[in-house]
Amino acid sequence: MGPFQYSVAGSPAQVPTASVRCRRCLLKGCEQFYRPSHPQSRYCSEACRAAARRWRRRQASRTWRATDQGKICRRAQCKRYRRRIPPVLLSEVPVVAVEAKAHLAACEGQRPATIPEDFSMRMCERPGCYERFVVRSEHALQRFCSCLCRTALRNVLDREARYRRRRRKGFRSRRRRSRSPPGVPR
Repeated sequence: MGPFQYSVAGSPAQVPTASVRCRRCLLKGCEQFYRPSHPQSRYCSEACRAAARRWRRRQASRTWRATDQGKICRRAQCKRYRRRIPPVLLSEVPVVAVEAKAHLAACEGQRPATIPEDFSMRMCERPGCYERFVVRSEHALQRFCSCLCRTALRNVLDREARYRRRRRKGFRSRRRRSRSPPGVPR
């Protein structure tokens, strides 16, 4: 028997839990260690899960807007927005307001290209990472802004694949059979 300091039953703080180790939160910017409540949990708290949900919605809307139908819907949305802007009467507006209106009109719609045409911009695929990076062509395989983002997501995906593989092989925790009430045969 080992020393008392290594005893699990000796201290109330070390109650034996599920055999799930501490892991890092996947959300970029948080990356805190936490003890997961489920073997496939990726985030440490509800706030991180909500932030990851917002990130996924943003990514989904970007991919939707890249399609032809998404572009049509976005044009209609912009048209409705421009109709809601109150019309400014040029005869009553001073020169400063006219310059401000011209500036607003220049900002609306597509942004000017800041990168060469033979390059394209992508968003990092790690949840919570809003970094954009340049790739040579749209067929490039790069999906992450840095190797830290790539390894963080790869670790999570590998862990989940190991979990699924173990579940398929039959390494499930054994369920207790329900006992029938006393006196009732099985």
